[in-house]
Amino acid sequence: MSVTAHSPAAAPVAPPGFFLETVQSVHHWTDRLFSFTCTRDPSFRFGAGQFAMIGLVVNGKPLVRAYSMVSPPWEEHLEFLSIKVQDGPLTSRLQHIVPGDKVLIGRKPTGTLLPENLLPGGTVYFFATGTGIAPFMSLIRDPETYDRFDRIVLVHTVRQVSELAYRNLIAEHLPRHELLGELAAEKLTYYPSVTRESFEVQQRITGLIESGKLAADLGLPPLSPERDRAMLCGSEAMNSDVRALLEARGFTEGSNNAPGSYVVEKAFVTK
Repeated sequence: MSVTAHSPAAAPVAPPGFFLETVQSVHHWTDRLFSFTCTRDPSFRFGAGQFAMIGLVVNGKPLVRAYSMVSPPWEEHLEFLSIKVQDGPLTSRLQHIVPGDKVLIGRKPTGTLLPENLLPGGTVYFFATGTGIAPFMSLIRDPETYDRFDRIVLVHTVRQVSELAYRNLIAEHLPRHELLGELAAEKLTYYPSVTRESFEVQQRITGLIESGKLAADLGLPPLSPERDRAMLCGSEAMNSDVRALLEARGFTEGSNNAPGSYVVEKAFVTK
């Protein structure tokens, strides 16, 4: 469901450290999930997988949270994916934006989900729950990601089928993309799972790894730090549980200073 533009109210002034951008489109996936696009200042530079502090001016002050860019670095606009929390300080307001409204975008993107924070490897696994898919949407549309890895596996787990945001874009449109289509068709595997509704795969990420089902379905050997790399973005529980599974297999966490065999993004909007 798309929202049409309206006449915006008097625009707030951008506080120091922020761009003031204009909402271009809003898409409500479910009653708990929405995404939006906005203008992008030409000077705003980021790497695929990074996040920025974004939000609104409330009572003359910035109210912001960390949001990963869904859009790839080459896109002229910015896109973000968000949950809706009815009593959340930010998302209770942000979910009501419409085209023409103004949003704050922090000038300094950051984050750990950068391919250079991983050691060179054959297959990279992107493990996401819920809106944690956002940074991976940027990464799978960045040519550099395909240059660095032989294969990319995007595992996205949600509660209900309707929460599989960007499913059609990943499965249908990306393989036919003019510039990225050939790379995506050759190297990208999309593996969605749903936990609370009937679906082809009904299992949590931890179960998929522990049972061996993920590797078996993909026709790949079990996860190994010698040949595989992993990125994690999702709920605290998922990050913690999958991190433990990886480290039990000998994976080491990477950072901006010391690349490793996996990285995890801790910035995750819950309110």
